[in-house]
Amino acid sequence: MKIDIIGDVHGCYKELKKLTMKLGYNWASGLPIHPKGRKLGFVGDLTDRGHHSLKTLSTVSSLYQEDSVYYVPGNHCNKLYRYFIGNNVKILHGLETTVAELSALPTSVRHRYRDMFIELYEQAPLYHVLDDGKLIIAHAGIKQELIGDNNKRVKTFVLYGDITGEKNDDGTPVRKDWALDYNGMAWIVYGHTPVKEARIVNKTVNIDTGAVFGGKLTALRYPEIELVSVTSEMPLVEEKFRVLE
Repeated sequence: MKIDIIGDVHGCYKELKKLTMKLGYNWASGLPIHPKGRKLGFVGDLTDRGHHSLKTLSTVSSLYQEDSVYYVPGNHCNKLYRYFIGNNVKILHGLETTVAELSALPTSVRHRYRDMFIELYEQAPLYHVLDDGKLIIAHAGIKQELIGDNNKRVKTFVLYGDITGEKNDDGTPVRKDWALDYNGMAWIVYGHTPVKEARIVNKTVNIDTGAVFGGKLTALRYPEIELVSVTSEMPLVEEKFRVLE
């Protein structure tokens, strides 16, 4: 299995295109296709905050229709899904940019994006276990003891991380650094927590390098365990990056 797993895109479509081309994907068909049959993986949070959430969503959905992608949902994906099915969600924390893109479209086109994303989301697993258990893709990671389970506790962990229930001064949830205690054999590739440089510790790889906050969009090439990045065109928002040990 050869797969290129990309960190949180958040609507940074230009960076997505640039990164996939750097990875050797060809866009002649309108979709990123690798000449040697490699597939793309996404750790979730495809939309919100960036300029081109709908193009990003459409690309991943189209790859899904071609059976050419491994996608798991992130917390922003979960919120967009709840918005699309009519739940009462707050249009904040980035969702407002995706809603603005949708609002500029005719109703029929909005419904097409809605149906496209609902199908992608509902068919996606909470986390992917690939390559005979040697590779796991989960948006915010997963603890060793949760692998194999599929319940509410797992859903909370893979979407939001190891949250304690407490809040930081800025209102964000306090999250424990679960990767420091991971001792499993599988590689766990995740995002969710923006860091300046991709972080490898105990066979876990955080590839959310804050593209939408002016950092980089990063991919992990598997099984090579090789990191490939492109610089973001977005303005730098220093306070959004977390410093981890």
